[in-house]
Amino acid sequence: MCRVRHGDEWKTIFQGLSLTLYAGQIVDLVGPSGSGKSTLMECMAQLNADTDARMALDGRSADGFTPEQWRTQVAYVPQRPVLMGETVAEAIRYPFTLKVRRDSSVVIPDDGTLRRALDEIGLRDVELDRSPQDLSVGQQARVCLLRTLLTGPKVLLADEVDAGLDPDNAMRAAHLLAKAAEQGVAVCRVRHRDPDGMAARILELADGVLTEVSPTEVQA
Repeated sequence: MCRVRHGDEWKTIFQGLSLTLYAGQIVDLVGPSGSGKSTLMECMAQLNADTDARMALDGRSADGFTPEQWRTQVAYVPQRPVLMGETVAEAIRYPFTLKVRRDSSVVIPDDGTLRRALDEIGLRDVELDRSPQDLSVGQQARVCLLRTLLTGPKVLLADEVDAGLDPDNAMRAAHLLAKAAEQGVAVCRVRHRDPDGMAARILELADGVLTEVSPTEVQA
């Protein structure tokens, strides 16, 4: 169940809705605009204090995590890239500076690691000391995805990260997520494009109901 609070009142927007994400699998979430796909993502990531839902990670109830602890394992990547810092290197390392990660076993990536990681996703021309604001939208999207993946989440929620990207950059972002899935990350993507063959399952959210559909039933 997912509820949204408006003032002193709660409105139930999903009830009886069940979604399971599996390690190493990509699931696409599709549906009409306004059907609640982004709200569902934010609910799963515990990003909206005015939502309420029952969730578990590896059999452990979300109640056993603080919201900050939960988000280190269930990472949300928004449609519009948000890169904080004066340089690309600072922007990628930003999550590692947060208090919730200071005692984490995740190692802060050094310049060599960042350079190799950027090269692997086709960003060989992006210097570490370059301002992230000088990057193209496609470059920012890939840097944002890379930053999230370097933090080592178990679940990655990608909310239309390929929206506004040209076909080449959209496919690069898709391959980056496919590589994450190969490494055991559970990936859920909100998409408004035609199926790209990466998803093991496609789920349509409409009128508060989640239904599995085939690629031929999906219209961008």
